[in-house]
Amino acid sequence: MEQYEPERLSAPQLAAMRRSLTNGRGALTRRSLLRASGTAALTLGGLGALSACGIPPAGREGDAAVSDDHSAAEKQINFSNWTEYMDVGEDEKSRPTLDAFTKRTGIKVKYTEDINDNVEFFGKIKPQLAAGQDTGRDLMIVTDWLAARIIRLGWAQKLDHANLPHAFANLSAQFRRPDWDPGRAYSYPWTGIPTVIAYNEKATGGRKVDSVTQLLDDPELKGKVSFLSEMRDSVGMTLLDMGKDPGTFTDADFDAAIGRMQKGVDTKQIRRFTGNDYTADLSKGDIAACVAWAGDIIQLQADNPAIKFSIPSAGYITSSDNMLIPAKARHKTNAEKLMDYYYELPVAAQLAAYINYVCPVDGVAGELAKIDESMASNTLILPDKAMAAKSRAFRSLSSEEETAYEEKFAKLIGA
Repeated sequence: MEQYEPERLSAPQLAAMRRSLTNGRGALTRRSLLRASGTAALTLGGLGALSACGIPPAGREGDAAVSDDHSAAEKQINFSNWTEYMDVGEDEKSRPTLDAFTKRTGIKVKYTEDINDNVEFFGKIKPQLAAGQDTGRDLMIVTDWLAARIIRLGWAQKLDHANLPHAFANLSAQFRRPDWDPGRAYSYPWTGIPTVIAYNEKATGGRKVDSVTQLLDDPELKGKVSFLSEMRDSVGMTLLDMGKDPGTFTDADFDAAIGRMQKGVDTKQIRRFTGNDYTADLSKGDIAACVAWAGDIIQLQADNPAIKFSIPSAGYITSSDNMLIPAKARHKTNAEKLMDYYYELPVAAQLAAYINYVCPVDGVAGELAKIDESMASNTLILPDKAMAAKSRAFRSLSSEEETAYEEKFAKLIGA
């Protein structure tokens, strides 16, 4: 296989990543304060045709070379994940869903919480991937932009659909066709991360805030509005409000969105751009309304019933963390079995109940209700059809685009 060297990160890209790691999405705790456990067991009769599931095959250039698969002889998986992104038992040590998988299959999982941020983790595995060597990992979870890069470079193994019947059948429609892996030929989502509008009902005098236009133009919110310091979230939400698709926008569209927010800065409508440190100000009411991450809002609402959220009629941005099998992994089939296991409905419900991010598994509501009825009705965990239809992804960027866009965004937010 021909080896590719990833493009060097520009100064604006590096600055954006530092912001993310300091207090942005990279700093988010991947678990709610709420915990629950459940049961796991489901069978699915038959595997329909791929097209019947609405997942078209994706073409790729530079696919990872086929590796020797030792799954049959070596009943094990090496799994790298983010910290606190897996259900934990009441003893604070056991991992119920992983333990149940091992009991059922005989496959032992070496589970390692060694991903603290995407950039740092990619730095760990890049030398081995670039050299065509085994990273020592069979399964890893990375955010969509890094998953896109790894797939583009040919460093992810193509999945065997025959080993993924539950995933094919149960993947929610909103996650089926990311532009970086349109057929889900290389990845499946672990969770979704929605960007919504949040507001403190006491600080708004009981008024609902449900659009970026309201954030930027409502005089009663002046000086009490915040946007996120993550470019894709703030620009993406503004593009949607302007009637533009974040999946197909042009340079001119991007500049118009920056200009729209710049006016909010100049008039002091926008108080500041934040990472997830907006949560304290929102809870106190110093910020009345903001662009926010759904995972934060679920946790804030547990302590403060005045915290509300809304989904703009124009739509909202969703990103995702995704399961990938790296090139040269020794236990590909075993890893695929584990990926598929987390798309069984009872298992997916147990995981969602613990981490409280958007569950990408369709049809899980009934199982989640057995654990916690309030979670099953929370659209920040299980988007209903109307909410899912409004979900939009920020399109993949070339290195040149990302450099130019991050430079303009950094100037806007004063970074």
